[in-house]
Amino acid sequence: MALPHLTTTIFLLSLLLSLSSTTPTPTDDLISELQHLQSAAPNGVLRLTDQLLGRILSLPRPRPFSLLIFFDATQLHDKSELQLPTLKSEFSILSKSFLHNNKDSPDSQKLFFCDIEFKDSQRSFSLFGVNSLPHIRLVSPHVENLKNSDHMDQGDFSRLAESMSEFVESKTKLTIGPLQRPPMFSGKQITFFLIVLMIWAPFAVKKILAGQTLLHDYKLWLFSAIFVYFVSVSGTMHNIIRKMPMFITDRNDPSKLVFFYQGSGMQLGAEGFAVGFLYTVVGLLLGFVTHGLVKIRSVTFQRFAMAVALIVSFWAVKKVVYLDNWKTGYGIHAYWPSSW
Repeated sequence: MALPHLTTTIFLLSLLLSLSSTTPTPTDDLISELQHLQSAAPNGVLRLTDQLLGRILSLPRPRPFSLLIFFDATQLHDKSELQLPTLKSEFSILSKSFLHNNKDSPDSQKLFFCDIEFKDSQRSFSLFGVNSLPHIRLVSPHVENLKNSDHMDQGDFSRLAESMSEFVESKTKLTIGPLQRPPMFSGKQITFFLIVLMIWAPFAVKKILAGQTLLHDYKLWLFSAIFVYFVSVSGTMHNIIRKMPMFITDRNDPSKLVFFYQGSGMQLGAEGFAVGFLYTVVGLLLGFVTHGLVKIRSVTFQRFAMAVALIVSFWAVKKVVYLDNWKTGYGIHAYWPSSW
């Protein structure tokens, strides 16, 4: 008679175990909610609020995912030296690239990209101890105190999404993959340019055959060569591609501007233009000495001009070497004998 009761008890226990195993846990519910917010957010960057952050921190450690957080403040978007809109756009590219490259991988659920707005989540700013922008934090699964979470160095922001990708891959075992940047020109723009080119081509050919274009003016080639030389030695293309500011505000004294940043990880526009100007002066003096000075018959003037060119060139190169030593911390062997 005891056998039916034993069978019933075993059946009930197995039923309870199966029900408990299929019941969603708070962690599963939160992950599902984060995935829903991620799919609804542009480029997969979800808005992190104080309440949502509190729920994430309440999960038992280690959490099954990490958070990469971009700290934003809308009222500071007009400060060009901070580059917050540009960095936020690069952060979105990073998120979009990660989701695209890992869409069929379980790694897509191990990292969520978030942004925190200062006006909406001041408490979260204080929990992380963030008092300056730009700022990016990686909250790993084992982190309990948010102030101990990993953060990017200020100098790393100069390489935009590339440096963000390297930061994530160095701190986690995840792979971001190739960055999915939008094309420079849309299909409509390319079509418009082609139509304009086809209309303009016959007139251009006629001008070229008649020798009446700017390309036949030697002055244009002269100034173009100087311009290309200046762009090459001043890092202008680096400033354009990386959208580097000409200067930044001193963090210790907001009333002061910093034109030269000490550290090899970041180069301001003013630094490149200063070095480019010095190199251009040396190049112009060299061109004058080799092509212009030799045509002057006065030996006295030749000697005087040569001496001035040497002194100015020596001063310019010395300034460039000094700036490189100060910025990188690496010494360069003197090109002038030390015994002199």
